[in-house]
Amino acid sequence: MTKILVTGATGHLGGLVVKHLLDSQKISPSDIVAGSRKPEKATELAARGVEVRKVDFDDPATLASAFSGIDRLLIVSTDEVGTPGKRLSQHKVAVEAAAKAGVKRIYYTSLPDADTSPVSFAPDHFGTEEAIRASGIPYTILRNGWYMENLFFALPSALKSGSWYTSEGDGKTAYIAREDIARATAAALANPPAESVIHTLTGDRAYSKSEIAALVSQATGKALNVVQISDEDLKSGMVAAGLPEPVAVTFTSFDQAVRAGKLGQTTGEAQKLAGGSLVSLEDFIKNNAAAFNG
Repeated sequence: MTKILVTGATGHLGGLVVKHLLDSQKISPSDIVAGSRKPEKATELAARGVEVRKVDFDDPATLASAFSGIDRLLIVSTDEVGTPGKRLSQHKVAVEAAAKAGVKRIYYTSLPDADTSPVSFAPDHFGTEEAIRASGIPYTILRNGWYMENLFFALPSALKSGSWYTSEGDGKTAYIAREDIARATAAALANPPAESVIHTLTGDRAYSKSEIAALVSQATGKALNVVQISDEDLKSGMVAAGLPEPVAVTFTSFDQAVRAGKLGQTTGEAQKLAGGSLVSLEDFIKNNAAAFNG
């Protein structure tokens, strides 16, 4: 028997990973542990026979029992991006607890080019990767590309105004659906290699903002004009629209990363792990046209 624990199992990605462990990889529910800060939210998983444990990186005392008997641990990166250093601290606590509990392999959801990416929270990811390497535990790092679902942050308001402001320039993004990230992650959890590895999970094609805008216009019937501006003007515009400055800085860093070519690589690794074709950006936009229209 091999025990697999997924942290953040009541979140968007963690929940999908558990689903694919059960449905795509046919892992027995008795071999899966769903970890969550709020285990009471995991009733559906518990009903399927999955063990539920409280996992709270802010309460290290919970981790010794949570990680007990676990062979493969997926640390889904937390959403603590507002307080500098907090997420990295949380992850280091988890890695240390995993080492003490005798976890045999750590999996971690990171970011493409975590060591050089301009994305504001990239240091959290690279710092976590370094902590995992320093632990001596075999690992699988999953450097997740940009989710297609991230388009929901910008497209509805852009469609309302008819203008999509960006500082990406000619940069491109290889968007990948969260569902495909989860499928690939579940496959990696179910079939670990002998050595430590890093996988960069991306879509199979990269798109510029103009190409995406054309797809959105075709799907929604609304004109969408891409307007290239400077990083400073992009940040100032978001602050003027009501976003807190730290959030605006983070969103601006996304455009900087695209412009620098850090989110445009296509690796084929997600498709290889998942064992099937990926959701195309064209289909994703068509299927979500009503939501983008608001």
